[in-house]
Amino acid sequence: MADDKKRDDYTIEMGEREGAAFEPPPPPRPASTPHAHSHGIANNPALPVLSYCVSSILMTVSNKFVLSGTGFNLNFFLLCVQSVVCVIAIQTCKSMGIITYRDFSSEEAKKWFPISVLLIGMIYTSTKALQFLSIPVYTIFKNLTIILIAYGEVLWFGGSVTGMALFSFGLMVVSSLIAAWADIQHALQSYGHSTNEASAKISTLNAGYLWMMLNCFCTATYVLGMRKRIKLTNFKDFDTMFYNNLLTIPILLFCSIFVEDWSAANVAKNFPPERKNNLIMAMIFTGLSSVFISYTSAWCVRVTSSTTYSMVGALNKLPIAVSGLIFFDAPVTFGSVSAIVVGFVSGIVYALAKVKQSSKPKIGTLPTTKSPLSASSASMRDSFKS
Repeated sequence: MADDKKRDDYTIEMGEREGAAFEPPPPPRPASTPHAHSHGIANNPALPVLSYCVSSILMTVSNKFVLSGTGFNLNFFLLCVQSVVCVIAIQTCKSMGIITYRDFSSEEAKKWFPISVLLIGMIYTSTKALQFLSIPVYTIFKNLTIILIAYGEVLWFGGSVTGMALFSFGLMVVSSLIAAWADIQHALQSYGHSTNEASAKISTLNAGYLWMMLNCFCTATYVLGMRKRIKLTNFKDFDTMFYNNLLTIPILLFCSIFVEDWSAANVAKNFPPERKNNLIMAMIFTGLSSVFISYTSAWCVRVTSSTTYSMVGALNKLPIAVSGLIFFDAPVTFGSVSAIVVGFVSGIVYALAKVKQSSKPKIGTLPTTKSPLSASSASMRDSFKS
């Protein structure tokens, strides 16, 4: 979905090393002018951080609103609408001089197309998981992707995992187990241990866990593949957004037309008259939110730092999870609250581990470091570069 198109706290860092899409403005002149005052507001770290957090919450809540409809099953259509809205929005912003990105090139499109295919797998499984799971559980399980990406970087990019990062991984796994246990216990207590309602609810949860597992693997594959491809194409943030959305539109449209049910009865089921206008507006809003998240994330990095942005991403997990408790009928139990707290702590520990790791030479790290490659491993690594 669109919020997964934007990089989470576990994805490629933006900033000076990667070349952010926005250049910092010139320092304000000593004279106190309205123009200088506006720069002062734009460079206030609190504003981009708050904007990024709010946009992330709105994105997740609006997607859940669309997907929580009774029997909604036009996921490909939802993603196609989001991509179309996103392309129109960023093209409009480019024509107004607000953002910049490369013009379309067929050669670059061919190079980037495999990444767009991986993106479709990621965002589709994300919508299915969010459809079956509550926002808190979805947010908690999303942390597991960090583990897959971290060890993927160890294998393919010479990364390392420190002891502190490993501890955070353990907390992520524990929080996920607590969340799953709390969900199942709530279903059994609400409907009884041997009723059809309880069986149906547990089956729904199991489907959500399966989609979530697939999403974790698809997301890790997409992020690692995108990192490799970005090094070859030297794409910036809005270059990535433009090609991702533009190239996925024909595939999503094809899948929607030929895979999904477009009968009158199913359309009426997905867009009931009493919710039709609100659903359409929410679909458009999620597409616009994807642009806003990308802008505020780049703004956050420019005004603060990549380290602060990473920490904000970790802290942002808590309000997103709490939003599910506030805006939707997510169960508020001791188990669910405990899972949110443990997941929140795991994100903080992981962010601190990354900060600590980046502040000193990468020597003596545990439990896994990149060891000398054998000839076969080196050949495999080189094949990824091509």
